[in-house]
Amino acid sequence: MGAFVFGIYPWMKSLGERSLLYALINVSLRLLVWVLPVFLYLKYIDGVNPIDYLKLSQNWKRGLIVGLALSLLNLLGSMIRFGWPQLTPHTLTWNSVISTSILIGFIEEIPYRGFMLQKFTEYWGFWIAALLSSLLFLSMHLPGWISLHLFRFGNAITVFAFGLVMAIVLRYTKSLWAPIITHSTNDFIALVLFHL
Repeated sequence: MGAFVFGIYPWMKSLGERSLLYALINVSLRLLVWVLPVFLYLKYIDGVNPIDYLKLSQNWKRGLIVGLALSLLNLLGSMIRFGWPQLTPHTLTWNSVISTSILIGFIEEIPYRGFMLQKFTEYWGFWIAALLSSLLFLSMHLPGWISLHLFRFGNAITVFAFGLVMAIVLRYTKSLWAPIITHSTNDFIALVLFHL
């Protein structure tokens, strides 16, 4: 993570954070580093179908409905708390829409809830697995926050709690689509609509 924050990120910023090229490189790197290894591990080390193991093929309708319902609740709660959404050119960029909103659920839920949570559950049971995967999810955010001077204790608690909620959502729906949709819309609502 440090290599990304100190080496690759400054180069990417030089491309222009609002550009389509920046967004595509950002998504490609995340898919290459976080998602592809999970698929390769599951297929060639565990010898299982990654789509099935990650719960991307079963219960997808339930996952879709729960994900959309949670997203609607999140939007309504945000509107009650912050008022009407405010779209601005500053927050509406290629990267904010593609990388940190639409695809972020897929990119982060596959390794953290789809893979780690399920692997840890096999050894230690659900609740310990949920705590561990949520701590790892939080720790993944820390280097960027610290290096960019964005660390806030409240944000750390929120991200940890969000990881726990996504673990519970996966357990309830038995579909990774619910956390993927909820995560993606959460980040879109927070970053693009309400500038949090």
